[in-house]
Amino acid sequence: MSYDKDHTVIRFDIVKNRRKFFIFSSAIIIIGLLFTLFQGLHLGVDFKAGTRLDMFIGKEFNPTDLETVIKQEIPDVNFSKVTPYGTNQAYTRFDQTISSDTLMKVENALKAKYGEQVTKQVSSVDPSIAQEMVKKAGIAVAIAAVGIAIYIAIRFQWLFGIACVVGLAHDVFIPIALFSILGLEVDITFIAALLTILGYSINDKIVIFDRIRENLRTMKSKTIPELEHLVNVSLWQTMRRSVYTVATVFFTALALAVLGSESIQNFSLALLFGLVSGTYSSIFIAAQVWVNLKERNMKKKKEVV
Repeated sequence: MSYDKDHTVIRFDIVKNRRKFFIFSSAIIIIGLLFTLFQGLHLGVDFKAGTRLDMFIGKEFNPTDLETVIKQEIPDVNFSKVTPYGTNQAYTRFDQTISSDTLMKVENALKAKYGEQVTKQVSSVDPSIAQEMVKKAGIAVAIAAVGIAIYIAIRFQWLFGIACVVGLAHDVFIPIALFSILGLEVDITFIAALLTILGYSINDKIVIFDRIRENLRTMKSKTIPELEHLVNVSLWQTMRRSVYTVATVFFTALALAVLGSESIQNFSLALLFGLVSGTYSSIFIAAQVWVNLKERNMKKKKEVV
């Protein structure tokens, strides 16, 4: 632990250890990409044509028994493993759209086995609609990220804009990597969570970049050690604010994940991953990328001279 001249507490030299943070994030993203390449993302019905069947059983059941009923009533149709959730509920997903009349046979068979309290809920998406949803979701995330980066570049300087792009890409890829590794379903609520994450993340990055810009006016930064010290001080000056802000939203999202219904659990988990990733990237990735870019510019100027 050390102190700056303005008594800022520097508990750990973040800038000096930036390569470790780059390696850590890169490892998670690479592992996630490998999982995605070999086993693919677990896409929800929103992004993959087919039908999702939610079943409320109303009493204890064995998922295998539900699968047996579905196979008997709808033979020769592929469907995913029946997954229990909530209180006496389960869902499965078919690779193709299934008519309501066909699914009514499944419901009637389950009522005969478990009682009249059994109900179903069906969500179907045609192939053309699924493809359009994937396209629009990707465009929405890309436009949000690029627009934010352009704003940062105009508001501060282009080096901050580049650092922001890298940080936001990190904030998008980390939740995707973790969802792929954990085998969680990626649906439209996941995209909503990503857009929410980008909003919180950019707010944190703006605060840090603004503090760096203010300190550039008052602190020495003509040499690389002076620049690294300036960024280190700036990060620790904004550290409490960054942690407290994300903690407030984190515990709210955690409550939703634990106490909320199954329909918003993926949104809550994506938000949790993204909030941690966004705060991490603001401090340990985006600011460090800016340091690397700034140092490269300083070295080029010295070579020219």
